[in-house]
Amino acid sequence: MAVLPIARMGHPVLRHPAEAVADPTAPEIRQLVADMWETMVAARGRGIAAPQVYVPKRVVIFHAPLTEDADRFDLSAQPLTVLINPVITFLTDETALDWEGCLSVPGLRGVVPRVTRLRYEGLGLDGAPFAREATGFHARVVQHECDHLDGWLYPQRMTDLSTLGYVDALPAAAAAADD
Repeated sequence: MAVLPIARMGHPVLRHPAEAVADPTAPEIRQLVADMWETMVAARGRGIAAPQVYVPKRVVIFHAPLTEDADRFDLSAQPLTVLINPVITFLTDETALDWEGCLSVPGLRGVVPRVTRLRYEGLGLDGAPFAREATGFHARVVQHECDHLDGWLYPQRMTDLSTLGYVDALPAAAAAADD
């Protein structure tokens, strides 16, 4: 396993749709996921997408609470999800605003609107399909990570750029936002 360099906002790999993974069980995909895990942990992130480590493939990994009453900051209590070739279906038009950060936009945070309830499906490392419904913060994490697969970064989703700022200059709630 290796800690990989993280692409930063402005790099072309972050601006284009990623390619589907033909064989999720391939050794190179397993290695990619292991390296993404090491990179995410080293960077103290909650999730990471393959394009963020310069690999334009439709692979994301993340920690997200499976229930609304779970502590969203306790990553040890949350399962790691490996999601390959994801498809998201919004189950509501309702959105909520919350702070977001990103490993590819280091040192900044902003308030982003996200759909509050969705279904995501995709493949695991074993190639088996799975689906899950997500609400609240879990749904936000899924949308954030999957946006990377379509060439989007959270500042592009913001509706009020006056909330974009450096962590050390923002209120404590913003500084605590997850990457």
